[in-house]
Amino acid sequence: MKIKCFQLSSTGVVREHNEDFIAFWEPEKFQLQQEIGGIAVLADGVGGEGNGDLASRMAAETALAIFREAKPETSPNDLVRAIYMEASAKIFQAAQEKGRMSTTLLTSIFRHDKVTIAHVGDSRAYLIRAGKIKRLTSDHSYTALQVKLGLLLERNAMTSPHRSLLTRSVGSEPMCHYDISTEPLLKGDIILQCSDGLYGYLLDDEILGTVVKYHPAEACKRLIAQAERRQAGDNVSVQIIHVWETDQTRNVDPAAAKTRPMGADLGVGSVLDERFEITDVIAKSGMASLYKANDRQTGNAVALKVPLLQIESDPAGFDRFKREEEIGLKLNHPYILKFIPAEKKSRPYIVMEYLTGQTLSELLKSVRPLPEPDAVKIAIHICTALSYMHQSGVVHRDLKPQNIMLCNDGTIRIMDFGIARSANSRRLTFVGFTPAMGTPDYMAPEQVKGSRGDERTDIYSLGTIIYEMVTGEPPFGGDSPYVIMNSRVTGDPVAPRKLNPKLTPVLEEIILHAMERDPKRRYQSALEMRSELENYESVVMTDRCSRLQAPQIWKSRFRLLPIIIGFVLLQVILFILFALFFKKH
Repeated sequence: MKIKCFQLSSTGVVREHNEDFIAFWEPEKFQLQQEIGGIAVLADGVGGEGNGDLASRMAAETALAIFREAKPETSPNDLVRAIYMEASAKIFQAAQEKGRMSTTLLTSIFRHDKVTIAHVGDSRAYLIRAGKIKRLTSDHSYTALQVKLGLLLERNAMTSPHRSLLTRSVGSEPMCHYDISTEPLLKGDIILQCSDGLYGYLLDDEILGTVVKYHPAEACKRLIAQAERRQAGDNVSVQIIHVWETDQTRNVDPAAAKTRPMGADLGVGSVLDERFEITDVIAKSGMASLYKANDRQTGNAVALKVPLLQIESDPAGFDRFKREEEIGLKLNHPYILKFIPAEKKSRPYIVMEYLTGQTLSELLKSVRPLPEPDAVKIAIHICTALSYMHQSGVVHRDLKPQNIMLCNDGTIRIMDFGIARSANSRRLTFVGFTPAMGTPDYMAPEQVKGSRGDERTDIYSLGTIIYEMVTGEPPFGGDSPYVIMNSRVTGDPVAPRKLNPKLTPVLEEIILHAMERDPKRRYQSALEMRSELENYESVVMTDRCSRLQAPQIWKSRFRLLPIIIGFVLLQVILFILFALFFKKH
């Protein structure tokens, strides 16, 4: 494949400094070009945090350095993982010394008639082919989420007060979550990368019209000039990568073809049961590994959850794993993570749809609190999913922001059925007190008391999620999980409007109704709760906020007293037994 890059960056007509950084690199030798490919990088420093120019330069130079040192057998996915991990760590570390800094990062790796695009932030990549333009990335910005949820028209996004609010960036945390995709390329294709300073002032069709009419170098100049004439309030950068030739005889990436044999440790390139080709590692935990894979049977991307060997050999842990798959396969709803059946398995694993987006927990790290209409819209979607789930005889029991995915297409998914309960399932066995019983910040009082819980348990958890979305804080705080759990058993949270006076009294009433300590006083169904969220006029105001009781902390200490006494007595008894043992010997 032969490609050529044309690029241009401008400070714009408002800013004094250019905090964008663009670069393109490929080996000089033709043979190496064919083996390694080329990389185009665009980084847009977050100016509001200071040092944006430094952050963008560090991210881009890290990407170039890693790519230059790459071996031909290193897959693009592995390169992307290394780039984003190292760039995040470097910028985060520099921020500890120089003050907050972060940047967007968009990288495109061209190799073997394909482009692998990864990005964090709101810089964009487009594919222009046969006179049409297609957006290849989804902005990680709050306005993009509002557009997806139907709360904002795209043409109004650039005038929104949240226009520059990113939901993901490189350097804001030690590690970042990036989106990645691979697109096959044809001769004549164009990949266009740009910062928001360009697409914020030009429509996609205007970008297309300029690119197809002029030579790429001239198109770069004209695109930036158009944005500047419209008084672009930001730096403006554009890259146009033109595919001159493709090697149609090369159908398989040699690096991908070298698959590892199946064994205890899976990795990129492994093929599971001759069907699932692992293309990336999504995450690893103490329970399981999560991989992105290509389903050769359907051609779709899927996610594989593979338990660790120690979990496979643990009866209680493996029982949870099997139960999660059984419940997941039972459910079929657009707002619930889809599980995919796989008949022949050489080892335990779960196949699920592969999702692109971010969890509600990730969003709340960037935008806190959420505007009330946005929080209500998300809550209505969750109610819809819970209503179906409960009618199917399933209670989630661990509903929390980390288990709610906000997808790039504007839908949501409820995930993780590890401790869910089905109507015909037996009681789960837990060894000691562990977070497997639920998550302290979102557990219902009856869960704290050891009850299995029912549909109203999920409703309480949803109430805590809405509380956190609109106030920016979880309902109960404390120095330990025990204090947090005791608080929800012995008292009520602070009234939401005391933390966020902008909230309507109606939403406060709905939240407190869902969070009643006694399940009989809560909404009795998710459908009932959704009805009130959709129609504020139907809510009967009962002044719940005036009847809230503060948690009684002393009860926590009193309840722990028998445990403390028992622990001390056990130590004394063990000491006496050891003394007697050594005396005899």
